[in-house]
Amino acid sequence: MNRETQKSKSESTVIARELSFRFGTNQVLNHVSFEISAGEIFGLLGPSGAGKTTLIKLLTGQLKPDEGCAMLLGRDTGKLQAAEHNRIGIMMDNFGLYDRLSVYDNLSFYADIYHVSRSRIADILKNIGLYEARNTAAAKLSKGMKNRLSLARALMNDAGILFLDEPTSGLDPVTTREIHSVLEAQRKRGATIFLTTHNMYEAEALCDHVALLSRGRILEYGTPEDVRRKYNHLNRLMLTLKNGRTVSLENSSASALQIKEYLEQEAIETIHSTEPTLETVFIELTGEKLEACADRTGI
Repeated sequence: MNRETQKSKSESTVIARELSFRFGTNQVLNHVSFEISAGEIFGLLGPSGAGKTTLIKLLTGQLKPDEGCAMLLGRDTGKLQAAEHNRIGIMMDNFGLYDRLSVYDNLSFYADIYHVSRSRIADILKNIGLYEARNTAAAKLSKGMKNRLSLARALMNDAGILFLDEPTSGLDPVTTREIHSVLEAQRKRGATIFLTTHNMYEAEALCDHVALLSRGRILEYGTPEDVRRKYNHLNRLMLTLKNGRTVSLENSSASALQIKEYLEQEAIETIHSTEPTLETVFIELTGEKLEACADRTGI
């Protein structure tokens, strides 16, 4: 399902209404609300410690909110039945991995739990680049390989909803692109994906809608394109000329003649708009980078 077809929304698969949660005196989430339509990839962007992992736990029924409610597949997440749980795939940091078991045996264990054929395991491992390590104990895997194994576990039951917490954290660019291809394939088969990340490029490449989360609050929501355009205060064009000069022009018809002259002279090397990235929007709203806040990790 691409962003064009997303415009005709279907029913909401995931709903958060005024969700709040505290750890002791620490207000982790503060009246968070959003809806996710069936078949879309929703990206929750925020630094470590912003409350992303806690939100996944609330949405999947692992925690109960202090205020508000969370709905999954039309049911309160605190009242999910076994049938609903079987339609959910969850990837969190080393969630449900057994160190002494091999990669293959880890997935075999979950195949038996979900009553799916073990014949799926080889294809899943090939898709995420772990097939050669299928006989390696999970304890001996690198952090990136453990991430991939966690993702493979989440894919075992052909889940209708996938909750993926930083799925490409610690992975090299080549493997990250491969994982992105896997997620696109999951969307094409109709899966709804809830993705947490602090990687703005990942969010822009994959997500139909994003929400920017900081200190437990959602500061902005929309398509990546709409969020960037909303904060495009400069609205200018930056031209790099072949002689090395940089020219800044107003992004309007008033600059058309000047650009035409440069084109006729074949003088232009590159043209870029000043449209901000999601990270620059986040910095404008919070004053901090998405990778920041190490003192608030673990939530």
